Amino acid sequence: MITGYADLHTRLSFKNMSWYKRVKEGITTLTSEKKSVPDGLWHKCSRCKKTFLTDDHQKNAYVCPNCNYHDKIGSHEYFEILFGTEFEELFENIKPSDPLHFTDTKEYSKRLTESQEKSGLSDAMRVATGNLSPELKLVCACMDFGFIGGSMGSVVGEKIARAIDYSRENRIPLLIISKSGGARMMEAAFSLMQMAKTSAKLALLGKAGVPYISLLTDPTTGGVTASFAMLGDVNIAEPEALIGFAGPRVIRETIGKDLPKGFQSSEFVLEHGFLDFIVPRTELKTKLTQLLLVMTKQVPVT
Repeated sequence: MITGYADLHTRLSFKNMSWYKRVKEGITTLTSEKKSVPDGLWHKCSRCKKTFLTDDHQKNAYVCPNCNYHDKIGSHEYFEILFGTEFEELFENIKPSDPLHFTDTKEYSKRLTESQEKSGLSDAMRVATGNLSPELKLVCACMDFGFIGGSMGSVVGEKIARAIDYSRENRIPLLIISKSGGARMMEAAFSLMQMAKTSAKLALLGKAGVPYISLLTDPTTGGVTASFAMLGDVNIAEPEALIGFAGPRVIRETIGKDLPKGFQSSEFVLEHGFLDFIVPRTELKTKLTQLLLVMTKQVPVT
């Protein structure tokens, strides 16, 4: 009996059982023969959890077609949405420094280097110019939240100031896209000075009659909101963006009361008169073109 059992075990061994390998009659392929899905092929919405092809997500301006959630994107993506691939970047040579030799948990100079290596950016602001339409040129200064939370330091203020000067000298409309946690604490008074500096430059742009549009995205807070972000001839925002000076948690703890539903969302801010309108990112280029053609008197107001 023992010998017979051994023979039966040999005949039915896993090694010889094709059904165990799951290769007989095309049930499936061997694990070694399976083809893996390339990384980055699919995008999963962080809110509704629906999955879409990454290419389709990009073509829809990084907006979920199911729930309209606007993913956070950087300056390069905004430049491509507005200008396609034909744009010129300005003031790339301006780099940050550490004038105060600031040290907290880490030296500021080391944090700058790490942020530059991680993000591929020199600082939290980039400026580009290109054609919004065949008849309409635009200067766009766009913040990058991926660089130290989009904080406003000396470089951010200087690039905005130079973008304003470029717009004024060439009489090209200006768009500033804000996405920031506020002034950069590691530069202390140097960062706070950028509020006055950019505001004064915008006053000169207004006197020259060159249009300035401010686009507020998620989040726009702190000293950025208290200066150039709210000084546009027209102030617009993306849907559901957080817009405010201090954050909701800080305000709640300060006043000791619960905040209204939707507090500091772009819809709430619009309702209370601090925005002119909200524009989905998928319509941004079209709406900006229509608005600027009217503001530059290239088409009549209807």
